[in-house]
Amino acid sequence: MSKTYGEIKEKIQNRQAVVMTAEEVIEFVRNNGTKTAADEIDVVTTATFGTMCSSGAFLNVGHTKPKIKFGGGSVTLNDVECYAGLAAVDLYVGATARIQNGTRNDFSYGGGHVIHDLVAGKDVRLQAKAKPSTCYPREEIDKWINIKEIGHAALVNPRNAYQNYNVAVNKSEKTIYTYMGKLLPEISNANYSSAGQLSPLLNDPYYETIGIGTRVWVAGSKGYVFSSGTQHSPHAERGKNGVPVEGAGTLGISADMKCMDPDFISGTSFTQYGNSLAVGLGVPIPMLNENIAKNVSVKDSEIFAPVVDYSHDYPNATGKTLGKISYADLRSGEIEVCGKKIPTGSLSSYSKAVVIAEKLKSEIDKGKFLVQEPVELLPSVPRGGG
Repeated sequence: MSKTYGEIKEKIQNRQAVVMTAEEVIEFVRNNGTKTAADEIDVVTTATFGTMCSSGAFLNVGHTKPKIKFGGGSVTLNDVECYAGLAAVDLYVGATARIQNGTRNDFSYGGGHVIHDLVAGKDVRLQAKAKPSTCYPREEIDKWINIKEIGHAALVNPRNAYQNYNVAVNKSEKTIYTYMGKLLPEISNANYSSAGQLSPLLNDPYYETIGIGTRVWVAGSKGYVFSSGTQHSPHAERGKNGVPVEGAGTLGISADMKCMDPDFISGTSFTQYGNSLAVGLGVPIPMLNENIAKNVSVKDSEIFAPVVDYSHDYPNATGKTLGKISYADLRSGEIEVCGKKIPTGSLSSYSKAVVIAEKLKSEIDKGKFLVQEPVELLPSVPRGGG
């Protein structure tokens, strides 16, 4: 039996919707089948929590007396460089932005940490130098700001929630440091980053429900998908079950930072690489039909990721892989690559993804979070330019 968005939304509003997490649905389908799941379940909650470098925040810090225009000058927050080529006192702080004052040259603090500090309600130091004009005569500003006092703070992330991702190893004879963490020489460890069977786009492999306008849970705040993410690649190789076995789809998401929970957004640092931001994201999938029931019951043992050598093949974009590994094997703590058994490590927190999926489920159960039909689905074929 097929359902519509309107029917599901009405059931949520009346607190009659049957909601399960993607983890719970696996067991339900195993015992009852996809047809019963499609008939009896209304919404499935998916989630992920991990480092998402293509993230950042738009802020409007409010006018000064006299007024100042950041554009054409320089702006920092806690000494971290911000982009200010916008109007007056608008700025954008990127997750990977670095300290710029010359006295701190490490990666212990960056744009992702600034974003977390703002969400956590901490005071952040704003410093700016500008070129004066008739309507914006002020040349400098140095003050402390707080998210409660500024007019606007929105997380606007160009690329989040990769549909799948690489398993990183290192074939070289020396240790290397990457955005996938520390990789030991001669294929001695493997790092990966995905919530696997809980991850949003792995539960919607052909983008049948997730699209522009989809309401999402972002670090406790209600947000939206505003676009397919940068590097969205729907032409990626797929397995027999239709699930991509490489990066594939991505999401552009936005949400109000003033409503966020600092426990689900965090600045991160990678030795000899740089800074980033870990983001907690939850996406509800409406159970519209039996095909969707089949998709959301995908298991870690059915999802495979490519093993890539980050000492050569990744930086040189060779496209070569060392094979494919299931997430069930990755989560076991040990895999075999090139005939060698090695330990695995995850840069994505599955336990936090479970918490997010449960929190989103609870909000839907209480009628506080509604599913939203996309105004446009994500591209399912490559756009011009690749």
